[in-house]
Amino acid sequence: MGLTDLFDASLLGRANQAGLECLDNAGNHTALTFGAVEVRSNRLAHLLIRRGLTAGDRLAVYLPNRPEFIDLFLACVKTGVILVPMNVLYREREIRHILGDAEPKAVVTSALLAPELPSGTDVWVVEAIRRELDGEPDSRPVGPVAGDAPAAICYTSGTTGTSKGAVLTHDNFLANGTGLVTCWQITSEDRYLAVLPLFHVHGLGNGIHCWLASGCHMRLLERFDHSTAAAQFEDYRPTLFFGVPTIYVRLLDTEPTRAQQIGRRMRLFVSGSAPLPAQVLADFAGLFGHRILERYGMTETLMNISNPYHGERRAGTVGLPLPGISARIVDETGSLVATGETGELHIRGPNVFTGYWKRAEATNLAFVDGFFRTGDLAECTPDGYYTLKGRRSDLIISGGFNIYPRELEELLLDQPGVREAAVVGVHDPVRGEVPVAYLVMDEELDVRILRAVLKKELASFKMPRGFIRVDSLPRTALGKVQKHLLPPWAP
Repeated sequence: MGLTDLFDASLLGRANQAGLECLDNAGNHTALTFGAVEVRSNRLAHLLIRRGLTAGDRLAVYLPNRPEFIDLFLACVKTGVILVPMNVLYREREIRHILGDAEPKAVVTSALLAPELPSGTDVWVVEAIRRELDGEPDSRPVGPVAGDAPAAICYTSGTTGTSKGAVLTHDNFLANGTGLVTCWQITSEDRYLAVLPLFHVHGLGNGIHCWLASGCHMRLLERFDHSTAAAQFEDYRPTLFFGVPTIYVRLLDTEPTRAQQIGRRMRLFVSGSAPLPAQVLADFAGLFGHRILERYGMTETLMNISNPYHGERRAGTVGLPLPGISARIVDETGSLVATGETGELHIRGPNVFTGYWKRAEATNLAFVDGFFRTGDLAECTPDGYYTLKGRRSDLIISGGFNIYPRELEELLLDQPGVREAAVVGVHDPVRGEVPVAYLVMDEELDVRILRAVLKKELASFKMPRGFIRVDSLPRTALGKVQKHLLPPWAP
């Protein structure tokens, strides 16, 4: 069973139903039925075959959110070609790395973005491709794709180094899509406002798959625009929205009356890709009348853990393992930790990728006893709720004591005037490492006051040695802080 078997309930079963509308930043509007989406992707699939692509070949896509991205994804699904999505914010160094690693037969992009690609790249421009499709058959190419066949190679965000290509199969996406549609009760009656980039698994693996699996209506925006966000909610009247914490922080600027009106029409707000501060959860609930559902996933695993649709959405936690997914927390020896203790989170399930592209050693190191080693530190409550404590690689060991940056970051975010916070460990000749805090603030930083407040809340070894004010924190396209790009600290 391949992904088309999941999507056909919409592509074929709802062929005459309005399924998609797209708005780009230039104001261009495209409206399509599910049947039109089927035909467009069939024609493109025939074009891929005519241009010599076969199952197992890689095809890179370097596009912002637009209908052609969806056409390309479905054409690859139908032919067995492996999609390699690339972040449109990447430039030559990052692009060269992915192209050299995945070795795609071609890169599909727009006329506007084509100059960003390295010379010598086989570039297919969508504006030219569109003119060729009229002569291609409307019928679907013959030949089912096996469930264990690769569907995409999605590159990790590279927050600590060179990104690796995670090979995700049709079965991985199937398990993820069916699980989310079931657990979050997404139906054909929903209206999904899509703002997350399709080059990321959050927008592609969650958004597109939930849309096609459920048959709901989707409005696809090129990107989230804070200045027009409220107007988009009012015009489209969605019931479903997937976002990241930075988006929800910006939505807190919505005028209260408008926020309440938007909230009354909404069914579900979901947040992921980075930790959601508890204060943002509370403020959003007060403003919009909705408690955001926070969940946890990774490029290598898609979705793992989610707060429940029905039941307590517990602040600071990512919830409970999704159906079919096993989770465990272990110490450095691989032994299970006691309830409430911190260790590394391991995941096992049909959502977990098959390995890193062309990196057998990295793949072997990533798995133990059939579990994927997430690299995330976590703890679990007696009733099964998981709380993330940060990346294992971010753990600060100072004088033999463990310091978890997220604990300090959440405390800093509770302080007046602190908008964003990141804590990292820096070398210290005596203690090995000491914590240093980087802060985005609304006003001038008074270190003496901040130290006095933290002194009452923290053990002495956890106290940041330095407080550095920055204009912004370096982030990935999905909002994860790239701590390795923070400016160096000089004591």
